[in-house]
Amino acid sequence: MSTAPLWDPAQYLRHAGHRARPFVDLLARVPDPSGQNPPRIADLGCGPGNVTVLLADRWPTAHITGYDNSPEMLDQAHTHHEGPTAGGGRLDFAHADARTWTPPESYDLIISNATLQWVPDHAARFADWVAALEPGGTFAFQVPGNFDSPSHQLLREIVHSARWKDRLAHTLRHDDAVLTPHAYLEHLTGLGCETDVWETTYLHLLQGEDPVLDWVKGTGLRPVLTELGDEAEEFLADYRTALREAYPPTAHGTVFPFRRVFAVATKGA
Repeated sequence: MSTAPLWDPAQYLRHAGHRARPFVDLLARVPDPSGQNPPRIADLGCGPGNVTVLLADRWPTAHITGYDNSPEMLDQAHTHHEGPTAGGGRLDFAHADARTWTPPESYDLIISNATLQWVPDHAARFADWVAALEPGGTFAFQVPGNFDSPSHQLLREIVHSARWKDRLAHTLRHDDAVLTPHAYLEHLTGLGCETDVWETTYLHLLQGEDPVLDWVKGTGLRPVLTELGDEAEEFLADYRTALREAYPPTAHGTVFPFRRVFAVATKGA
């Protein structure tokens, strides 16, 4: 990918409820910190901060830092979520790139929500992050596992078509953007962690016209939109037509199956 994608917080948040659900499910399996008091927590790839605030709800006294490499997302997070929390903790945000981020201090929890699929060879970073955990601390993440779904297959087909390949073939993510659940289990247990890995397929019932296109405009389509800029409408027309056939509306909305992979790894005490 030649250029980092430009992010649109407003577009991303259009499906905030559906996007937050996997984070809530991940958080339900994370044990309470047993190290520092107050707990120190890092949210790696915090986006606009809308799910980072859920960490403060769970651990009201914690000092939580959300890290992201998108200025647009961080502006949203700074504006709407930064500052003291109701329970006496603090929520702040800082620029960091998960490809190179080295924890500046020890943490009781490092958590990442739908971010690591953007980080090539992200499993190679696990050792540094686990090393930064307090004894008994936890590294937890979830990543999308839907790269073989019609939404992504159709996107690849159009990007690599004769019309677009010369301009767009470099924009999409690497083939191994997400590992298998078994591979994550092997990586994390190999670092001495007690590890729980699972997968879930959500059946999101989306409303409105072309809702799957609207969804991917906030995430997977961002590199293409960044590359094409004001010239994107012709590409979107092709992609819109393909998505309408793959995800026909029903009487109650458009069903969008979405597989996700989860991992919770707790460092030995």
